Amino acid sequence: MLGRIPSGSLLPPTIRQLLGGTTSNARVQVNGWIKSVRRQKNITFAVISDGSSAKGIQAVIQNGSLAKALTNGASVRLGGTLADSPGKGQDKELRVEDVEVVGECDPAAYPIQKQALSTEYLRDNCHLRARTNTIAEMLRLRATTSDVLQHFFNSLGFCYVHTPITTSSDCEGAGETFRITPPAPSEPATEDNRPSEFFGHPAYLTVSSQLHLEALATALSRVYTLSPCFRAERSLTNRHLSEFWMLEAEWAFTQSVNDVCSVVEGAVKDVLDKTQSHAQAFANDAGRSRILEYLQTASSTPVWTRLSYSDAVTELAKYQASARRFQFEPAWGKPLQSEHERWLAEELVKGPVFVTDYPASLKPFYMRLNDDGKTVACFDLLVPHLGELVGGSLREERGDLLDKALENHQLDKTQYGWYSELRKYGGAPHGGFGLGFERLISWISGIENVRECIAMPRWAGRMLL
Repeated sequence: MLGRIPSGSLLPPTIRQLLGGTTSNARVQVNGWIKSVRRQKNITFAVISDGSSAKGIQAVIQNGSLAKALTNGASVRLGGTLADSPGKGQDKELRVEDVEVVGECDPAAYPIQKQALSTEYLRDNCHLRARTNTIAEMLRLRATTSDVLQHFFNSLGFCYVHTPITTSSDCEGAGETFRITPPAPSEPATEDNRPSEFFGHPAYLTVSSQLHLEALATALSRVYTLSPCFRAERSLTNRHLSEFWMLEAEWAFTQSVNDVCSVVEGAVKDVLDKTQSHAQAFANDAGRSRILEYLQTASSTPVWTRLSYSDAVTELAKYQASARRFQFEPAWGKPLQSEHERWLAEELVKGPVFVTDYPASLKPFYMRLNDDGKTVACFDLLVPHLGELVGGSLREERGDLLDKALENHQLDKTQYGWYSELRKYGGAPHGGFGLGFERLISWISGIENVRECIAMPRWAGRMLL
């Protein structure tokens, strides 16, 4: 007979829950780590954090013998009374009666000291950097953002799906895939045991879930996922990682790029509205107040600007002719560089802007060809401070034009036969997008490098744990 789950909470309350809903003078237990200790003659103050909130809780210990074992970084279990605090900066404090040091920490050797620590130092101590205020707040922001996106897509009738990490196709066709190879045989290779492909043919870590989402959308209509993606990207910029997370959505029976843009705008605005407390926490740091202004403007703008690629190039060329400040000359048929994207968002529009209808030669094979025969029905969402945040398009649902696109991109039709077959059996107009999750976190927080927008970053030449 199966046992029944006992009534009441399955776990003791976190510090955030205690501070938010526990009445004063209640007997409580607090589990966490010591962030700081301040000893006075007859009393000791310690800040205890369990990561559930930015502030933690102040513990007041009047018994000197109980406070002796308290050091920065140690894990503790404290029992006492939650009382109204007479001090500034907190409403409640824990008046400690019992102390148990669960895990000791030598304060002299502890790598996470109270003084300022450089970004590179924290990368070298990546296993400990979540104990810093900035990284901990970033991780809480990631959790909130993920939750908001899930509720947003659920409200629109989307089905959350799990797509494969290993794949036989390169969605973007840019040759930036990581190939999966089986371990070498323990015995010398012979004709009978010569190395072979583990899956029978070359396999790679996925660069995008899009093609698989398209297949699932032909059955479930509206699907989305938030999953890791991998690119053998050697650019050491503040916007690129080798392993990152992407929110991707795909749905059938949409026939307008503007409709896809509207869903993207709704999703991002919902995130901005519901992560304001996190954004404010980051904006309180020096130099980030301007970022908060951009976010508030973006959130309150009724409709974000739509601008065609051709018009964008025209505006860039005008500015270049008058100011000559771009390193790369803007011209029709050339990719927009980061400097162009940021100028369009920060200077021309002064807010988020959807740039639409790029030349077909600049985009992947799957995007729907426009009637002009030169451009495709696509968009990039550019935002201030960051540049490109989202990319999306209508997908080419016409089988003959898809075959031609595969030829133009010199891709093997046999390898993409299953993808073409989706058009043969009940194909329908469809579209979708991919949103770089770390880039969204970077935009909201004002953290300039996406390596600090993920718990344990991976990039070319660097993976410490």
